[in-house]
Amino acid sequence: MSLDRKGGFRSRSAKASAPRAVPVGAEKQRREVRDLGVDKPREVAFEVLDRVRTGAAYANLVLPKLLNREKLEGRDAAFATEITYGTLRTQGLLDAVIESAARRGSAQIDPEVLDVLRLGAYQVLFTRVEDHAAVDTSVKMVGGLKKFQATGFSNAVMRNITRSSPEQWLKRLEPEGEIAAIAFRTAHPEWIAKSFARVLPVDELETALRADSQRPVVHLVARPGEISAEELALITGGEEGRYSPYAVYLDGGDPGEIEPVKQGLAAVQDEGSQLIARALVEAPVEGTDHGRWLDLCAGPGGKAALIGALARMDRARVDAVEISDHRARLIERSVRDLPVRVHVGDGRTIALGNDYDRALVDAPCSGLGALRRRPEARWRKRESEIEQLNSLQYELLESAISHVRPGGVIIYSTCSPDLRETRGIVDRALQHLPVEELPAAPLIPGMSDTGEARSVQMWPHRHGTDAMFFSVLRKR
Repeated sequence: MSLDRKGGFRSRSAKASAPRAVPVGAEKQRREVRDLGVDKPREVAFEVLDRVRTGAAYANLVLPKLLNREKLEGRDAAFATEITYGTLRTQGLLDAVIESAARRGSAQIDPEVLDVLRLGAYQVLFTRVEDHAAVDTSVKMVGGLKKFQATGFSNAVMRNITRSSPEQWLKRLEPEGEIAAIAFRTAHPEWIAKSFARVLPVDELETALRADSQRPVVHLVARPGEISAEELALITGGEEGRYSPYAVYLDGGDPGEIEPVKQGLAAVQDEGSQLIARALVEAPVEGTDHGRWLDLCAGPGGKAALIGALARMDRARVDAVEISDHRARLIERSVRDLPVRVHVGDGRTIALGNDYDRALVDAPCSGLGALRRRPEARWRKRESEIEQLNSLQYELLESAISHVRPGGVIIYSTCSPDLRETRGIVDRALQHLPVEELPAAPLIPGMSDTGEARSVQMWPHRHGTDAMFFSVLRKR
């Protein structure tokens, strides 16, 4: 991203912004972590940035593997993590500073050199690393990349950045307009800030956006019928959740090493997702619940597993639909020994009958509600994608309604607060489809500030969950 004439973030052309394809065999030819002549944490950080840019990799998956492979622990691992995730989160802001210091657009800078400059600029602006160390290591890294003609340029850019304080840079480059300025200060594309501002008061917007850059607390789910949240908290040393009766909060550590998780008695799942799965089971139906439940967009299986555990206790059965073979296999692993049958197919067209008592549509969405989990995500997403998703979201909801009997309930949910993906879809269904909306808040006792509509909108800064949305519909 870069700044337009008014200071707001603008998108580069599709050609400039799209991840470049990695040549066949290139990953095998290069070292796992290149020797750039600097300390290992910075080399690991650069390697992650390079893979994210060239291969559309996810930093939260790549970085832990490289830290383990390079045997980085303690302060070294913490430093590598900070500069990697921090650089990815603040990329748009860093590019604006680099462009000003370089007096040229970021698209005109060699991509590998730009990654080095981003790492260096982040250290100067957002860490306690000494300026001279950030400058020297950046120039060494450019030389280690054999970009010898760019070493002088990189040195000049980094020194220009150090000549002003972080506060001076932010003040100098802050764009006009309240929302644009908030987007810049919190390192978000302006379109995402505007999306959030349609749902939140402006005086709360900056707090909400800053929450996207805070490390989320690990949430565990205790599988009902296997282990209680109280028992799981005692075993793990965690804290029982505020809203979900199955949630436990952990401050840190590797949840995969926890014994109840290894045994399948518990799993990692955001508390908001737990609440939505529980809402499906608790929502009031008219007539008798015959135990026919449907999860129409079930991959990768977290909600299906919780719903299945509750179904086992209620002697119900769940049909879980997933269009992807790979994700369907993930569901099958998550729901083994539970009364869940996995179907591979398109939820919009799959034929499963029309007598379900309950159906969940956890629709594919932009994922704007989970930006804190993937530091690079905010700069990869494009607003134009939402319109394409809207058609899919509505068609999936329409299909779910057709599969539910009169008097049955449908939960529509997304991990996004964008009105086009939330109320926009629900209001359209209320206008054109045979459903009525029920109050959703009573299904989450103790949770307040969930919005003025009948639906529920959760927020990281208010509730500690992802920004999950759900609405409860009942078929007329």
